[in-house]
Amino acid sequence: MGSWGRVLLGSAVLLAACTTTGRSATPVGAPVTTAPANPPASAASGCGSRVETGVLPDWADAGFSGEARIPHVFGAKGEIVAVLFGHPLALGRDEGPTNKILWVARPAATSPDPASPATLAITATLDGTDTRVTREVAGGPGPSIIDMPQAGCWHLELHWSGHTDTMDLVYAEG
Repeated sequence: MGSWGRVLLGSAVLLAACTTTGRSATPVGAPVTTAPANPPASAASGCGSRVETGVLPDWADAGFSGEARIPHVFGAKGEIVAVLFGHPLALGRDEGPTNKILWVARPAATSPDPASPATLAITATLDGTDTRVTREVAGGPGPSIIDMPQAGCWHLELHWSGHTDTMDLVYAEG
């Protein structure tokens, strides 16, 4: 990415980090009651992808200064990282930060499939249940507010521009 692209991306990241309103993830449809094909591990057995607090990888740090350390979670395949501005994620926040997540996708080695929608589609399944919800981030990976209807471990299936990854995020009681 050229220096002009980094400046634009950095500006967008800083704007997302400094505002309390952002591009909200829009709930799509109501919860469905389809059991997941491969249920994620339970909280007792280590549910939840590990929340890292180290330095972001080079491909995800545009707009952050120096050795910025911010909570983040990598996708299982390493294709996407969720930067958690509202850590820990929680239900029904009345005060403080929202469940703001900046989604940063690893730059693709090949051009994205033009037939694939750019929207980041998230299918989230609550661990140990058949509760499933969907969320969308218009325009693809970027700033969002992702809320879930219940506390617990949520297994996320992420799809954008012909790419896929998964991760687990834990939402606490508010």
